Amino acid sequence: MEITQILYVAGFYLFALVTVISAFFVVFAKNVMRAVFSLMFTLFGIAGLFLFLHADFLAATQVLIYVGGVLVLLLFGIMLTQRMVEADIRTGRIQFLPTMFAMVILFGFLVYLIFNTPWKIQGAANFQDSTAGIGTLLMTEWLLPFEIASILLLAALVGAVSIARARRTVS
Repeated sequence: MEITQILYVAGFYLFALVTVISAFFVVFAKNVMRAVFSLMFTLFGIAGLFLFLHADFLAATQVLIYVGGVLVLLLFGIMLTQRMVEADIRTGRIQFLPTMFAMVILFGFLVYLIFNTPWKIQGAANFQDSTAGIGTLLMTEWLLPFEIASILLLAALVGAVSIARARRTVS
């Protein structure tokens, strides 16, 4: 194995490990802020995995929309509610055993599928940049649906702000 292949595999496993560990912290964190920051590392790890799959557009979209938009929105929402920054999440143990049972069954099924699937292994494909093609399609052939979706999202955002303001003035 060449050194570049070793670094490639090591980088992939590093991003996979960061993603899984930070996702574990998202699920089991008792503090909301720590869960959100762990979610940030999870989303960055997923973007890195997209890069290893040569899906550069999906990686950029992951960083821009989820990390740059959704995560910042969550952080602002938590910080604007004064009591939520120090709030601890109380996790109940009521459904712990059924969840563990379902998780073990799902894990066993996935391991069974991994080892009993005839994987088609091919050589490395010649990947091309997909971002330029997607951008060209969005600005030519799919311009009208793209703009309609933009207007609908803007209307939903304005509606959410107006509903939030109406509730704030009433209470």
